[in-house]
Amino acid sequence: MGTHGDRPAERLLRRALLPVCVVAGGVVVSGFFFPRFVGGAVTGAGWLVVSLAFFGAGLAYLALLPVGERAETDASGTDATGTDASGAETATGGGQHRTAPLWLRVRHHGPRAVLKSFLRGQDAVTFGVPVVGLAGFLLARWAAPGATVAVVDGVRRVLLRDLHWLFFGAVLVAVGYALFLFVGPWGDVKLGGEAAEPTYTYPTYAALVFTAGIAAGIVFWGPAESLVHYQSPPPGVGATPESSGAVVPALTFALFHWGVSAWAAYLAVGLPIAYFVHQRGAPLRVSTILAPFLGVDGLDSRWATLVDVLAVFATIGGVGTSVGLVSQQFLVGIDYQWDVTVGVAGPLVFAAGLTGIYVVVAESGVHRGVRRIAGVTVVLFALVTALVLAVGPRGFVADRGAAALERYATTFVPMSLASAGDWTAAWTTYYWSWWFSWAPFAGLFLAALSKGRRVRTVVLTAVGATSVATVVWFLVVGGTALQLQHTGGADILGTMGAAEIPEAVAGFAAFGALPLGELLMFLFLALILVFMTSSAAVSTLVVAVLGTRRGVAPSTGTIVFWGVFQGGVAVAALLVGGAESLQTMAVLTGGPFAVLSLVALAGLTLTLARHEKGHASLAGRARDRLADRDITLFPERPDIRDDPDKQE
Repeated sequence: MGTHGDRPAERLLRRALLPVCVVAGGVVVSGFFFPRFVGGAVTGAGWLVVSLAFFGAGLAYLALLPVGERAETDASGTDATGTDASGAETATGGGQHRTAPLWLRVRHHGPRAVLKSFLRGQDAVTFGVPVVGLAGFLLARWAAPGATVAVVDGVRRVLLRDLHWLFFGAVLVAVGYALFLFVGPWGDVKLGGEAAEPTYTYPTYAALVFTAGIAAGIVFWGPAESLVHYQSPPPGVGATPESSGAVVPALTFALFHWGVSAWAAYLAVGLPIAYFVHQRGAPLRVSTILAPFLGVDGLDSRWATLVDVLAVFATIGGVGTSVGLVSQQFLVGIDYQWDVTVGVAGPLVFAAGLTGIYVVVAESGVHRGVRRIAGVTVVLFALVTALVLAVGPRGFVADRGAAALERYATTFVPMSLASAGDWTAAWTTYYWSWWFSWAPFAGLFLAALSKGRRVRTVVLTAVGATSVATVVWFLVVGGTALQLQHTGGADILGTMGAAEIPEAVAGFAAFGALPLGELLMFLFLALILVFMTSSAAVSTLVVAVLGTRRGVAPSTGTIVFWGVFQGGVAVAALLVGGAESLQTMAVLTGGPFAVLSLVALAGLTLTLARHEKGHASLAGRARDRLADRDITLFPERPDIRDDPDKQE
């Protein structure tokens, strides 16, 4: 049994990381639970550095642990190099043999070879245009901030107000299409053919999809969004601000913005890519959604390249600004816990530290670091949810949560057809654009992971399971924050009103008012970091694939470059004050991808109708399984006309 990822440099780094994690962890844990032992020995900046060292060293150490690898040839046709005829590489773990797509692993070389490989392996357009474009935007934001902001805001107003129907229509089509695929016959299609086997077990698959697509936004807005709607009810609700009547609508709109609509947008881009990659041999690129119209051989056209360029820009801009946003929340947590300030350099230090963490995770590959961090994220997510439910107002959460779910289900279509307005543009349309701007990155990753899965399973996971997890989080955490505010258990809105970034402090103010508050805030800080690490590591891998020449796996140098570039965008945006403008620019790419999602679904429909006949619907499969067990739900009744004794 050999090892994968046990190079001398990694062994040395692991040896250095472990004592750092232990020492820094001792300081952080003491500061949280036994503050008298630490006292004032650690300053504000010190708490930031120590916290980053603890969490970062622990995550990096976990990512760099080696995994076993089988090199011998097996029945699947995999040779000793780990590569089979289809261009896949062997990846093993947990005693199971799997076949991982080529790009899921990173090619490791020495520094000189890395540099040569990097320069030789880049696509001039998909690499160069986003780099130059983003650098040019940040330079313009620094040199002419007023003009840059005016242009960006003008485009934003046109897109979110005048074209809101585009986003609302695209999201509604995506939700309806996901439902149709789940119950219809095309859900029975197995990606890669009937003989294909999944790369990862289902729990790992679900964890990777969830943690990559949601990022730390769910942590940032989970405790805060319902409170914002409670304080200022959306138009048409008819409730008095901060009244009992505003509670359920506030929860409902949070569920609406973060539930099935968001995840269906990812599926609308990801599933067409998955189908044409695994069923038709198309390259793993976002532009593969154009395969029904350009043909697989025509995906090197200018139109396809344009799609990939937009995908890189959207991913880098979105993730880069999210790093800046999350840095503010992490620093707010440190300030709330220890009443210290870290100064203007704090966000920059955090962004730089986070970049180093997710670069290590991305470089270690999906099968090692990304998979493990996703698992840690899901465990922490479930633990925080369970603890809040255990010590929080369970009756309030259950009662108001059930009412919010009922309202969500019964008003979903009317909310999805809302007319344009300032509130709609600022909230719902902005969210829909944001989800579509992230759909290329989340969709491509979903496609890469979905070989060997049936379409119905992909839909159930990417829309169903992820939405359930998101809804539970918003009901439990958001509902708890609402109860504390509504009953006077804590003045969370007051704390938010006094904060520079109100939404960032909501979670800490809510958890601080609960039993086990110190533990909850500690886990909450960790959750912020691991969620962002998971998403940023995956986005780094995705843009590395898109920026690399087709047919070439991204090298170590490529992975490191794009990871550092994402972090550099975050730091530059913080320095020039352009984080909000950059985020808006990234969101504006949601417009083109809303259109492209409709194009992708149209092309997928035509292809499925032409090539995928004879599959069973969900009802048909259930009927067949019951028939196999000699169970008949609706037995045939004899016609009384054939029996004279039963005729009147």
